[in-house]
Amino acid sequence: SWKYEYLHHKRLLFILCLSHIASGQIRYSIPEEMKKGSLIGNVALDLGIDMQRLRSGRARIVTGESIQYTELKTDKGTLVVNERIDREQLCGDVTPCSFSFDLILENPMELHHVTVEVLDINDNSPSFHQHDMQLTIGESAAPGARFVLPTVNDPDVGVNGLQDYNLSPNENFILKKHSNTDGRKYAEMVLEKPLDREETNPSLSLKLIAVDGGTPQRSGSVNIDITVLDANDNAPVFNQSVYKATVLENSPRDTYVTTVNASDVDFGSNSVITYYFSDLNSGLSDLFTVNEESGVISITGLIDYEKDKKYELRIEAKDQGGLTDSSKVIIEVTDVNDNAPIISVMSFTSPVSEDSPSGTTIGIINVKDLDSGDNGQVNCKIEQNAPFKITSNLRNYYTLVTDTVLDRESVSEYNITVVATDAGMPPLSTKRTFTLKVSDVNDNAPVFSQGVYNAFITENNSPGVSVLMLRARDPDENQNARISYILEDANIGGSPVSEYVSVNAESGVVHIVRSFDYEQIKQLVFVVKAQDGGSPPLSSNVSVKIMIQDQNDNPPQVLYPVQTGGSLVAEMVPRSADVGYLVTKVVAVDVDSGQNAWLSYKLQKATDRALFEVGLQNGEIRTIRQVTDKDAVKQRLTVIVEDNGQPSRSATVIVNVAVADSFPEVLSEFTDFTHDKEYNDNLTFYLVLALAVVSFLFITCLVVIISVKIYRWRQSRVLYHSNLPVIPYYPPRYSDTLGTGTLQHVYNYEVCRTTDSRKSDCKFGRAGSQNVLIMDPSSTGTMQRIQSEKSILDEPDSPLEVS
Repeated sequence: SWKYEYLHHKRLLFILCLSHIASGQIRYSIPEEMKKGSLIGNVALDLGIDMQRLRSGRARIVTGESIQYTELKTDKGTLVVNERIDREQLCGDVTPCSFSFDLILENPMELHHVTVEVLDINDNSPSFHQHDMQLTIGESAAPGARFVLPTVNDPDVGVNGLQDYNLSPNENFILKKHSNTDGRKYAEMVLEKPLDREETNPSLSLKLIAVDGGTPQRSGSVNIDITVLDANDNAPVFNQSVYKATVLENSPRDTYVTTVNASDVDFGSNSVITYYFSDLNSGLSDLFTVNEESGVISITGLIDYEKDKKYELRIEAKDQGGLTDSSKVIIEVTDVNDNAPIISVMSFTSPVSEDSPSGTTIGIINVKDLDSGDNGQVNCKIEQNAPFKITSNLRNYYTLVTDTVLDRESVSEYNITVVATDAGMPPLSTKRTFTLKVSDVNDNAPVFSQGVYNAFITENNSPGVSVLMLRARDPDENQNARISYILEDANIGGSPVSEYVSVNAESGVVHIVRSFDYEQIKQLVFVVKAQDGGSPPLSSNVSVKIMIQDQNDNPPQVLYPVQTGGSLVAEMVPRSADVGYLVTKVVAVDVDSGQNAWLSYKLQKATDRALFEVGLQNGEIRTIRQVTDKDAVKQRLTVIVEDNGQPSRSATVIVNVAVADSFPEVLSEFTDFTHDKEYNDNLTFYLVLALAVVSFLFITCLVVIISVKIYRWRQSRVLYHSNLPVIPYYPPRYSDTLGTGTLQHVYNYEVCRTTDSRKSDCKFGRAGSQNVLIMDPSSTGTMQRIQSEKSILDEPDSPLEVS
């Protein structure tokens, strides 16, 4: 028998049929029970798909079922058996039997529907639900009485299913065969000749044989043991040959289905009827039950429309004498929306680059609903407001695509919730959340936290000190956000900027390379570039300004009076000078800046402190009382000039003042002006020397005074007639510098230069004093001064200088 089945199996394989169906559909037919790895068909050849396309398109089978009956060999393009296929387990008594799946290819996406029909082979024998049947028949049973025989189960279908019943030969019974509307065959044993318990044995044994139509033929049998009783000669009769009822799926236990009713014309106990199902298999016995006395059929288990849409039950009525009648109960199941849609992920791509164009496919899903009608119609949408959309171009398949350009810096991760909702009442829905990460591209340049960076550093700084930290931010991530700081090439004062500052490439800290001098350079302006590590890199620039702050590192410098080493400069004050008379002005500058250059003047030492004072801000030396004849001719003032720095710096200047009305008056006094610090212990030597000098000076002064008087008289006459301009004399570098303690005003004085008349009065501009006397230690300075004045006055075009 097994050899015959093998040959039959092989014959069915050879008659494998292939038919192309429009719109990418294909159908195969194979026999059941094929070995694993058996060839079903060449999918690539049948669909016209080359092998390269199968591999590049990531061809795969999608069934949605837990058991994968087939396998796609992408290297050969063939479809083979992956699991044992039992047609009876797969489809039961449904014919034709087939299962379907989808063949999916990507880039671009293609869908091919494949249906595999499973052909039945005769691998099951007919079998009765019971091995022995006990019948009790009264001898009064009239011919024509029917007895329902046990049902047969043959999972095979068609010609391999149950075909015929045979009853062992006997004189009393014949076999009557019937078929249900679903094609299932059953048999009844009909009494042809009345039983006579006294004539025959009290019992009778028969054998019922059920055979199928397969090759080789298979059969099953049941023994029928008949006990003959007396009296009860009427069997129950149902009032309907077929009972029909409708129930909702998922109805609770004990839900009423219908009531069957049979009657028996006998009396007494022979008319008492009991009801029972005659052919319930184990599955149906868990779903329905019948009350033996009332005939009420109710639900005892879970009714599932998706599993069975209709049930056919065989019910029997038996009286106390063993007589029976049978009827059929057809129960139709009404579908309810009890199945939510099922979302299956075919493919999902994560992460996706932020520069992906709109419409990029990120996922493919399959949605199914096991319900029927409107309850199985599904609509898919994205729950939240996200830059994605879902489209459907193929049955039950949806594509998840981007709806706009993504920006990782705004949102780096999305939770996309897809909601599938059916059209039932009430509707059922299923959610599936996909986590999509957005990968970064270098689309953002570094940005400095400030538009311009300013820093301060004090001059005379130590090289290598840090002054500020630059900070730039790049919203990209990883290498694209790794920032390097670069000092842009530039020249400052003809030297590269790198000789002044340096920038740490990693931290952005700006270091000073060398020490600065505020008096040479007051600020540095340069550019730093922040560049990320992307490819290509992006960058941005920022200006950095470093202001150098001044330190009080320079003392004041006295410009006037000039301190000479060989000659003595003295300011003359007439004895007729009033209070506030301007003697001279100390002019000083400080190369520092700010408060470090604010100068103040103080009188440190003086021959007579009660006679002179120094202006604190302007350095002007003025008399503070009326000059008298008792005041010494020579006055020595020591003025200290201090700046306002911390600590302050200072300089001193010695101002010599001669209190006299004429030059001869001061000659004797100023001869030893330069020697006041050099004293000789030998007083006699100084007395003799002083006498000689005074005598010489007296004679010399008389000659000089007479000569000067004659010369001035003659010159005044010339000036009076020629109207020559008079130009004032200013010391070298004697200028007005506001706010620095130097001269702030120009002083004009009226001087009378005449010998015998008032006609030669002139006005002269003075540089802070009226008379300046320069004396040489050898007493020759007076003659040099007179000769200098004479040479100036003798020049016709030269300005007139007043000493």
